[in-house]
Amino acid sequence: MLDSLHAIYLAVLQGFTEFLPISSSGHLILIPSLLGWEDQGLAFDVAVHVGSLVAVVMYFRHELRRMARDWINSCKQFKPVGDSRLAWAMIWGSIPVALAGLSLNAIIEEQMRSPLVIGLTTIGFGVLLGMADFKGFKERDESTLNWNDVMLIGLAQAVALIPGTSRSGITITAGLMLGLTRQGAARFSFLLSIPVIIMAGGYQTLVLYQSPEVIDWNILLLGIAVSAVTAYICIHYFLKMLESMGMLPFVIYRVILGGYLLFLYN
Repeated sequence: MLDSLHAIYLAVLQGFTEFLPISSSGHLILIPSLLGWEDQGLAFDVAVHVGSLVAVVMYFRHELRRMARDWINSCKQFKPVGDSRLAWAMIWGSIPVALAGLSLNAIIEEQMRSPLVIGLTTIGFGVLLGMADFKGFKERDESTLNWNDVMLIGLAQAVALIPGTSRSGITITAGLMLGLTRQGAARFSFLLSIPVIIMAGGYQTLVLYQSPEVIDWNILLLGIAVSAVTAYICIHYFLKMLESMGMLPFVIYRVILGGYLLFLYN
């Protein structure tokens, strides 16, 4: 079982890395390995993802309320209403990762959670993020996405099942390549995380329910709370600073981290 200090450390790590383009899953795999900690267990992974979900829902609560209202009205009227297109885009863009997760999860869990894979994907998709940020037109916001755009971002999100890719990183990369502003790409990436975290958390909860793992509810509640607060702060300041700092700091971090992993485990 985790002690409180380790739980706080991992929850802060999850809260920050879930929405930064640097791969939360990669860090949650690597940090315990590098520091010699025992694996934190599935229950804690579920808890910190619930914390991230709470954070993104709270941050976008006003937008989500409008989207839900307009989505219901669009279903009743059989036509787009207000922000219903963005709500449909969240659903449409989540289909590829749901299908990929169901069909490829076992292969990914068994063969792709190694430090070598994480090192390669950290560098490769980090460089791709830098290229997209440098060459993207940055003229559109998320409300201008058409169905082809959304499907392309959804397909990119499915690739993020490979550890080290970064779900937020690759969806922001795809958004920038499609001409979105940094803010627009990041906002849609964060909104798109909501159904993905719900699906992944639901699946992990089912696995957890069927497993004999002993659950320390105090540690889980601590993980949820710390992850939620950290993720909320991260979203707020990331969106606030994004236009001025761009993606270069994250690209540099990914290349250094990936290079260190390849050196360490090669």
